[in-house]
Amino acid sequence: MRIVLLIAVSITIIIFSFSCKGVNSESSKVAMAIDSLMNQSDKPFNGIILIAKEDKPVFFRMYGCSDLENKVPFKEKDQFVIGSVSKQFTAAIVMQLYEKGLIDLHIPIRAYLPDLPMAWADTVTTHHLLSHTHGIIALDQPVIFSAGSQYDYSQIGYDLLAKISEKVSGKSFNELSAELFKSCGMNNTFHPDRKEYRNLVKGYDENENKALIYSDESLKQYPAAGAFISSAFDLLLWNQYFFGDRLLKPETLALITEKKEKAVRDHPIFGYTEYGYGITVANGNNIIQWGQTGYAPGFVSMNFYFPHTKTSAIVLENVCYSTDDIKETFFYHNAILDIIKEQQKNGNEF
Repeated sequence: MRIVLLIAVSITIIIFSFSCKGVNSESSKVAMAIDSLMNQSDKPFNGIILIAKEDKPVFFRMYGCSDLENKVPFKEKDQFVIGSVSKQFTAAIVMQLYEKGLIDLHIPIRAYLPDLPMAWADTVTTHHLLSHTHGIIALDQPVIFSAGSQYDYSQIGYDLLAKISEKVSGKSFNELSAELFKSCGMNNTFHPDRKEYRNLVKGYDENENKALIYSDESLKQYPAAGAFISSAFDLLLWNQYFFGDRLLKPETLALITEKKEKAVRDHPIFGYTEYGYGITVANGNNIIQWGQTGYAPGFVSMNFYFPHTKTSAIVLENVCYSTDDIKETFFYHNAILDIIKEQQKNGNEF
């Protein structure tokens, strides 16, 4: 029965991809390259792709369904759980509080969270939490390395950042994030506890039998690390505000986007990868690239920004293929990012 469902879903995705709404020029190099990409895999892309230069979309398409069982096509304002793309929201909130003098990046977090049970609270700083160089694996366990000496990608570190933000501001993290999104005009972006989202699509994972199964686990992640809800055009707004010096002072944004010492890892998709605060930072082929991928059960996301050309590459998918092989899960996202980078490298207009 599940195999039949997968075949039916595949046919539905193909049908809706031809009838989806688009605002791009069909003759553009990006459009042709993405069209070609969609024919290279037997696992159809199901989601939304938005490529924009400054605030102008140059490619926007919706492929497939927001609800596979009921064959509901996507809408422009549909919302997705964005996984680790959430971390840049948290970093922005922390750095706004830093600008107000409420957070010092380089004093031990014991100053903000005195009830933490382990001795590492006397050595780990907010900087270490933001850059994943703290070594914390659980609140009641020792660190796996001394603070600042190594990198280990962490969800719990960003949950601690949310707690620090609450402590110094006197507001809940839910409230702080709502204020942030309102200031950017992001009306379709929410902390999962806010319960005001109305257009959240259903997420699906591919199981061991290659059938797509609805997953409702995505909202159970740490919100500050990976469970915010957003839409494609809200993420475009976010890039304009966050990376465009409209939320933070230029010198604060520079702190976020500079590569941090020891914040380096062998990324499962991109290989050698360097980190700032809440984002990856790359400059291969003299192309500066800021942003993040995100995974949550049923959802695969990407939001990258190229500051020299003010280009945004946003991909939101609600079908997770090959969850035991993360490179395959992000097949379309990585390929689309390569298309954008190739255009940038060659100096081509979109």
